[in-house]
Amino acid sequence: MVYYDNKEFNTDIEYEVYILNKYLSIHYGQDNAVKLITANKSDLDKLAKALGAEDIGFFCLYFMSDTFVVKDTNVARQLSEGHYELWEIANSIFIKDEYDKAAVIEPRGFAKTTIFDMAAATWLHCYKKSLFTLIGAKTDTDSVQFLDSIKKVLNENKKIIRNFGRLVDPKKFKVNANEMELTNGTYLRTVGSGTSVRGANWGGIRPTVFIGDDFQDEKNILTEEARIKHYNKWTKEIEQVGDKAVYRNGIKIKSATKVIAIGTVLHVDCLMSRLSRNNDYYTVLKRAIILKENQNVDDIFESELWIKCKQIYFDDKLEKEERKRKAYEFYKNNIEKMKFPTLWEEKWDCFNDLAIPYWENRQAFMSEMMNDASSIGEKWFKSVRTQTSEEIENHTFTKTMLCIDPASTTSKKSDYTAMGVGSKADNDFTYIRDLVMKKLSFEQYCKKAVDLLVKWIDITHIQIEKNTYQGADVLKIQELILKEPSLKGRRFEWINKMQKQNKDEKISTVVDPVNNGQIIINSECEDSNEAVEQIKDFQGQQYTLHDDFIDMVAELENGLKNIQVVNKVIFLDKRKLGL
Repeated sequence: MVYYDNKEFNTDIEYEVYILNKYLSIHYGQDNAVKLITANKSDLDKLAKALGAEDIGFFCLYFMSDTFVVKDTNVARQLSEGHYELWEIANSIFIKDEYDKAAVIEPRGFAKTTIFDMAAATWLHCYKKSLFTLIGAKTDTDSVQFLDSIKKVLNENKKIIRNFGRLVDPKKFKVNANEMELTNGTYLRTVGSGTSVRGANWGGIRPTVFIGDDFQDEKNILTEEARIKHYNKWTKEIEQVGDKAVYRNGIKIKSATKVIAIGTVLHVDCLMSRLSRNNDYYTVLKRAIILKENQNVDDIFESELWIKCKQIYFDDKLEKEERKRKAYEFYKNNIEKMKFPTLWEEKWDCFNDLAIPYWENRQAFMSEMMNDASSIGEKWFKSVRTQTSEEIENHTFTKTMLCIDPASTTSKKSDYTAMGVGSKADNDFTYIRDLVMKKLSFEQYCKKAVDLLVKWIDITHIQIEKNTYQGADVLKIQELILKEPSLKGRRFEWINKMQKQNKDEKISTVVDPVNNGQIIINSECEDSNEAVEQIKDFQGQQYTLHDDFIDMVAELENGLKNIQVVNKVIFLDKRKLGL
């Protein structure tokens, strides 16, 4: 059974006649469609091949229906309007020759690679519309996978083989992980973003199409220098890899090399963001959630019912396994009021696929699903959950650490020394049971650290950033511990290492746990109010005066995750068992 346009077809031939009629009617009118089908009823593939040359969407729906059309024999999903728009854009670029450069910015998981990389490349080479297609990806491994997907279609799609011939012949033509010469005199090659493409050619032919699919990586956006370098590589190398259009007597006799960038927005000044603002590029930018005018994502997820749903999902009084189940039950019971329009309703469930990723990692969600990096420079932390000492100490803790981010001076402009006694509870939440955020001298800081060790007898690990004192503080604290009678016999595991990780990247790992109330701070410590305010003021390292406390919280949370809990083995007296 084939399912398309809310219709059911018992056989592939019934579906093929339907799709032929639909697209012939679009291009030539209903009457001509019927005449053409009748005249070619003995060889519909011949008619479909001719029509496929004029419409990439039709080619995909007819010759690649196993990929794009729902059948009992596959796991395809119903396509959305956005997918048909992508095919129309491909028609405008490759058939109508309206654009030479395009930036296709779609949410992660929207099948943009399948449509604009695998399917478009297959069409280009079946019809010899591109003699040399160069496909770029962020890594060599990704680029190999892209070529494999095209190779698989050309090797296994019987309808394509029957109508376009066997295009892959490794016995007579070069076929390997990164390149493929086809039997019809065309060529595909793939490269990673770190590979130079200067002077790329095949038998004297320069690339006629370049498709950069997820051509940027996280490492390309971490610093301003990295972002500039990656954009310059694109404009100075990728855009110059092919040929310009050729005109004769005012008539274009050869099109320019087509340059297509496909991906998501990772930063306000990443490659895709800058290309979207480049007037030389035709740009399509879509978001997973379809917003109304002047509406944003926060308007949806901060509405009354979604807030209640989130509170259930992060309720520390519930068992971990219960939270998601009960939150989803709440959503299902209120689905008519909570559901919102999405770009691909067949695929994305509002709760599981959009709300949870938003709660768990808002920054990644806004980037990869909403293609929105405008929050750069905004405050990262929307809320900080606090509890009293009595509320916190009612929990059962599985591991406890003292984490310290020391500062070397005590002037007005100097950083704070930030200390936190943090514990993981059996509900998997983190509780900062005690904290210090002051401008302390070396001696004051070391003495305060020992005071905390005396106060909290379940501390087993001490983590101190090495960058400031290069380990001298660790030796001083250990010296003071030997002089403190109450610490006699206590054993500590020391973690004293240089911090080399990008600070914003590190702090980003705790944004959602803090916002969602999974990291809870004692509200009754002397420095609690100032520490909480410092967290709320954080806008990224570049835009924040003091980030000491939240930096320590990130180290504490990640440090606790790395502590391995070894359960004690309890031996029972056999006599108590009657043995």
